[in-house]
Amino acid sequence: MPKPKLKSNHSLMVAICSGIHCYYSSLAAAASLFLSISSACARAPTGGSFLRCSISRVSLGSIAMDDAHACEAATDKGLPSGIDASMVDEYASQSKLLQEFVKIPNIGKAWIFSSKNENTSRAMVSIGQSDLLANKKRNFLLNSHISKSAAKSVNFQWSPFPIEMSGVSAIVPSPSGEKLLLVRNAEDDSPTKLEIWGPCQLENEIHIPKYVHGSLYADAWFEGISWNQEETFIAYVAEEPPQPKPEFNDSGYKKECSSQKDCKSWKGQGDWEDNWGETYSKKRIPALFVANISSGEVRTVKGISRSLSVGQVVWSPSSSYSLVFVAWSDDNGFQETPRKLGIVYCYNRPCALYAAPDPFKEEADKPSTDSKADTTAMVKLTADVSSAFFPRFSPDGKFLVFISAKSAVDSGAHNATNSMHKVDWPADGKLEGSLSVADVVPIVMSPQDGCFPGIYCSGLLRFPWLSDGRTMVLSSVWGSREVILSVNVASGEVSRVSPLDSDYSWKVLALDNNNILAVSSSLITQPQMYYGSESSQTDKSFQWDWQEISSPFPKPSDKVSSLLADHKFSLLKIPISNPSDKLPDGAKLPFEAIFVSCKDSTSSPTVVVLHGGPHSVYPSSYSKSLAFLYAQGYNLLVVNYRGSLGFGEEALQSLPGNIGSQDVNDVLTALDFVTKRGLIDASRVAVVGGSHGGFLTTHLIGQAPETFVAAAARNPVCNLSLMVGTTDIPEWCFLEMYGKEGKNCFTESPSAETLAQFYEKSPISHISKVKTPTLFLLGAKDLRVPVSNGLQYARTMKERGLETKIIVFPEDNHGLDKPQADYESFLNIGVWFKKYMSK
Repeated sequence: MPKPKLKSNHSLMVAICSGIHCYYSSLAAAASLFLSISSACARAPTGGSFLRCSISRVSLGSIAMDDAHACEAATDKGLPSGIDASMVDEYASQSKLLQEFVKIPNIGKAWIFSSKNENTSRAMVSIGQSDLLANKKRNFLLNSHISKSAAKSVNFQWSPFPIEMSGVSAIVPSPSGEKLLLVRNAEDDSPTKLEIWGPCQLENEIHIPKYVHGSLYADAWFEGISWNQEETFIAYVAEEPPQPKPEFNDSGYKKECSSQKDCKSWKGQGDWEDNWGETYSKKRIPALFVANISSGEVRTVKGISRSLSVGQVVWSPSSSYSLVFVAWSDDNGFQETPRKLGIVYCYNRPCALYAAPDPFKEEADKPSTDSKADTTAMVKLTADVSSAFFPRFSPDGKFLVFISAKSAVDSGAHNATNSMHKVDWPADGKLEGSLSVADVVPIVMSPQDGCFPGIYCSGLLRFPWLSDGRTMVLSSVWGSREVILSVNVASGEVSRVSPLDSDYSWKVLALDNNNILAVSSSLITQPQMYYGSESSQTDKSFQWDWQEISSPFPKPSDKVSSLLADHKFSLLKIPISNPSDKLPDGAKLPFEAIFVSCKDSTSSPTVVVLHGGPHSVYPSSYSKSLAFLYAQGYNLLVVNYRGSLGFGEEALQSLPGNIGSQDVNDVLTALDFVTKRGLIDASRVAVVGGSHGGFLTTHLIGQAPETFVAAAARNPVCNLSLMVGTTDIPEWCFLEMYGKEGKNCFTESPSAETLAQFYEKSPISHISKVKTPTLFLLGAKDLRVPVSNGLQYARTMKERGLETKIIVFPEDNHGLDKPQADYESFLNIGVWFKKYMSK
């Protein structure tokens, strides 16, 4: 394949040469140096220059020289701030081990494209890897030729090297796989670029200036980048162009504003506009656009109110209403007053499906003699459903399927059991209003033991259909496992496609006609790709055969492999202790915990791990952070308390109104369960959690002060009365405090009585009983649980003379998921636990 003749700034694919091992060795060494002596280097004269040049790709030799100079500077200046002199060796040892886990790549998305030969196809897989020095994630593409034999065996022939997608925000292949869209969002005032690639060349590059629109949305919520079937147009969601601002000069206010920069004037701020909170505070309203990939022309889809934020656009089979998309209203305040509340992780924001015409087709259909002809109006398709997202048309275009979080919207819980619905799409394409919605998979309230607990869906494939055109394949949660499901949208029948006897977690990556490319992992097993094929039919469901396919990734180091092999895990069903008669049946069922332990030891210290949400789940899938913790010689007890996803709606809805008591008791019940069975040493137990998991962590060290020898909290909820006035989700405080009634009494100005109740429900109300040494890891730009919450609690601990350590990451938000913050967080958790659990 000849290389396209491109300008140097059109670097689509940078092949990784055989020196990649040398480079990553350099990266690891530099990252270790940066993170262990950064404070000292920042003060040393030579240290500052090292930090500036360390971003560049330097040789091992130059790193070694800088390492020696920096270590000498660190010796002269003393230990970096916060490093305990007695734990220096432990800090160095754990930092080296953590890097072994961090440099292991992870599998992202995948696409499979058919060929004329039914026994061959092509696969493309995206791979991610943390770049500690640059503090960002690097993304690569890896290609494979797939060949299938008559005996149903499959062979993947991987390309020898991945291709780096440097500066690429989104990768979207066309339906046929003959074209590839690369989105390059600008970080400054330069235009956004859409690159259209063919098999051998760059076919077009579209530069879109800021006055047309800003960056394309490439996140899991508003992202909507969709090719039409003819592969001539692309619909997408991007930030609207900047709104006009007042302009001033030395004479005062300028009545006529200009988009051109003028050194003798400046722009004011104008009115403040609400935003969607955490991760979206600097983003403008998402709006809908269509690009002609041949001419490069971009047009706005008109008629959409600025009170609607759009996303997840797909092309419809209709000629008059070509675009179907999701829109969220900003009327989320008290009594539906205009107010944007935080939306990331919040499925309880009302949304609906809409249809609108393609602006290019609409323009072409206008009578040339009547410039004032009416345009086709936007239509709301799901007016009778409070939530509708992830729209997908059936292959024959006869019906539109979507997921709904109506239970979350109606109850106020930020996440809940989903349902699946469909609408019949008019054969003539004419839409005169809201369509009749039919149920496909209803909400499961109380699943029988081992039976389907409901749909918990965080995403759908762009084309999720098997060849019958009726069966959709998706990933969901089933207890403490991620599973692959098939749903017959005609009959509503749901089947579990991933192995029934597996406690591993499975996710669908792509479909290859009637075959499935999936990834499977466990807390003690790194992700491995599998190829699934239907083998037989029993009763009304199909059985699937799964073949492990050759891995394109290098094996982890012998040390990491040995540590993983030395451990085992099991799913534990924890009976409810003394269930109340007032609880619904589903809330009386056992919850689950995942127990990880060393094969040859029963006396190891134990770390209790708690997820946030609270309506989320810790699945059994691989986690480098948790692998690093049990590699230190700890057991892990990962508790999915009632209120978690994957156990039916009644169990989930039992928690709102009972936080700080029911969830706390569930954790202590799980701990008592493993203690009584002799699985752990109850005298050496630590606890770690983030967000609501941090709420539980700080509650537990107050309510059970003799139980935990150490604790770590990441952006914890410690004081609801403080949080309610500063968070991007104030209604969460009301819902979790009062239950379903909290949705109706939410207000921006809670009474003194309400604030007192918030305080009593909070961990800070138990702080007088706390004895446990606690580590706090906080993001200064966290809008979900602002940094003041953790700081107030930590400062109170210090005020009381308790052992406390605080690390604040100035540029990080709620997730603390930037590579450096994530690395330093778990490194300090590991060292903190070692300090107190080795005594």
